[in-house]
Amino acid sequence: MIKPRTQGSPLRPFPPEPFPGPGPLPGPVPRPVPPWPGRPCPGPAQPEPAGPAQNPAMAPARIWFDPHGWPESLYDRLLDRRIVMVHGNLDGDAATRLCAQLLTLDAEGTAPIRLEMQNLGAELPAALSVMGILDVVRGPVTACAGGRIEGPALGILAACRHRLAYPNALFVLAEPQVSFDGTVTALASREEQSRVMLAELFGRIAEVTGQAAGQVRADARRARLFSVPEAIEYGLVEGHATTRGLPGPTGLARPPRQGDERGGDSGGGPGDEQPGGDGHRDGQDD
Repeated sequence: MIKPRTQGSPLRPFPPEPFPGPGPLPGPVPRPVPPWPGRPCPGPAQPEPAGPAQNPAMAPARIWFDPHGWPESLYDRLLDRRIVMVHGNLDGDAATRLCAQLLTLDAEGTAPIRLEMQNLGAELPAALSVMGILDVVRGPVTACAGGRIEGPALGILAACRHRLAYPNALFVLAEPQVSFDGTVTALASREEQSRVMLAELFGRIAEVTGQAAGQVRADARRARLFSVPEAIEYGLVEGHATTRGLPGPTGLARPPRQGDERGGDSGGGPGDEQPGGDGHRDGQDD
């Protein structure tokens, strides 16, 4: 039942509704926790005092300071020392980059060049293009083979003036894998081109190794595998790559260690001279 207001009593407005917006969630308000005896009342957070500076000698070492782009910078540093690295599958694009590096070093001078071949396979046209550049480079090029070197990549190895092998190297003399598509006329033309390129590849390997061309072809048909001693005997490489035998303008000489018979690398030893037997060290004209 609604009772009328008495005359003269003022009207009371309704309380204002809360405005929606960010604010504390509804619920019971936490009561302040009384401090324990002897413990100060909580106040505003104070900044922690700065600790003593860390000794740089005790700081953890970082191997790669710039993980982005380090392969390119590392290859550039090797190129400055006239060392060219090639690995993986050598296709047309990779062969173009390799030829550009070799031509750049040739334009800079006639100092020795070291070609590092690591786990290398190659397409036949790409290998022949690199072989052609190696034939015109003025400075002596020494190939150092490691890992598995197979197929037409052996032609690149054979085109270098000196050839050394790391202890883990394996050499596979095998025919390259090729595939053609197109018209009958195009297939016949490409097959003839492949015969000419194979003759150039096997002829270069036969010339370097001293083997007959027919023997090289027969070994390639059965994919003959060579270890380092077998490759030396066959003529694919001239010797082992040792610490003092690695060529190049910088060399890889190590400091004398305890137990060396001659007290370090001051004296002559195997590998100090070029494998060709000319008695000249790297950096001198043959």
